[in-house]
Amino acid sequence: MHSNASELIVHDDAIRRNTAFFRAVTGGRLMAVLKADAFGHGDVAHTVLDAGARSIGVTGIDEALALRTDGVAAPILSWLNAPDAEFESALLGRIELSVPSPELLHAIAGAARRVGVAARVHLHVDAGIGRDGCPARDWAALCALAREHEAAGTIRVVGVMGHLSCAETPGHPQTARERLVFANAVRTARRRGLDPRLIHLAATAATLNGEGGGFGPHRVGAGLFGIDPSGTTDALRPALTLRSTVVSAREAPAGTGVGYGHDFVTAERGSLALVPLGYGDGLPRAAAGRAEVLVRGRRRPVVGRISMDMIVVDTGDDLVRAGEPVTVFGPGDAGEPTVAEWADWAGTIAHEIVTGVGARGARARRIHDRIPADRTGTARTGILPADLGPTDSAAPVHHLQGDPSCRFPRPHPHPLPRSAA
Repeated sequence: MHSNASELIVHDDAIRRNTAFFRAVTGGRLMAVLKADAFGHGDVAHTVLDAGARSIGVTGIDEALALRTDGVAAPILSWLNAPDAEFESALLGRIELSVPSPELLHAIAGAARRVGVAARVHLHVDAGIGRDGCPARDWAALCALAREHEAAGTIRVVGVMGHLSCAETPGHPQTARERLVFANAVRTARRRGLDPRLIHLAATAATLNGEGGGFGPHRVGAGLFGIDPSGTTDALRPALTLRSTVVSAREAPAGTGVGYGHDFVTAERGSLALVPLGYGDGLPRAAAGRAEVLVRGRRRPVVGRISMDMIVVDTGDDLVRAGEPVTVFGPGDAGEPTVAEWADWAGTIAHEIVTGVGARGARARRIHDRIPADRTGTARTGILPADLGPTDSAAPVHHLQGDPSCRFPRPHPHPLPRSAA
């Protein structure tokens, strides 16, 4: 984001409410997944822990250690590391580690011997996603090797984890197959003499639609920030608002071409406003021709191509002034577009929008603010908003100022040229 013209607002009260919802749905067995800078939402670890999460999951060790530096004392699991990762630092920082292969197991055990700390590990089985985890054919051997390292005192197997490939689609037959593979993997681990207590398979989608039930902790990331990959609930509240400011405006006669390639040409006399946000700030270029923003309480179309640092908005008969506010997306309470709509316009998922937009902003200050009251909604899980306990209407809001799916993305109806903007 640029100077003071744009701000990304992280609504702590929405995150608290969503976390409390998942705490209720999971019976308190909630691991908050805060990878990718908490899906672009920043420093929210203490927020989710205060609201009921018992542990935190991240990808890399660097993310985990940063949380420890921030004073997070809860259990932290890191599950995506190369064999030469900083395992010694992880063990000294009390970080639990995922193990998908003998190579990684040996590396972690070696680090444990060097620092004199037994590693707490979660053996990771590939239940069918074909991406990460130990292939089922090699699982028994990995379990046997883990037992040897346990006997040597270098590791302790505290968990078994997997990931569902098609949980976004309720009732998908692949999910039933993968649940069977996972359950068998847990039995195999126990038959090899291991005693894992944390058995976790479900992420956000499988938690919401029930496909991941019957095991231990639920790894919920996107849902904490108001994203429902399963499309089964309206109880979650979006936790980001992106606002900017008009930097210039002009009258445009009919026939005015806008931006590179003149993909858009005005059909009649009107006004155009320039907003200092673009694909360099995470706005998806593929949304051009469909995206909208809120100006003066009305939705207005983004016209022309989305450039690296700017977009052009057709404000019709309204000749706005420099300095007027523009809402790119938010919870939708005031009629502004939502993250889900931006994802739809770009033919992608909401996860990509929030992580892209949240990546470039420099967090400058954390303030207390009041945002509109939550919409009422009932999830198909049967948890009502009233069951979640009180929420703090004056909960902190962060202002950021400064410069896997079974659903195939819909093809772009009008592919954009690849030329740089």
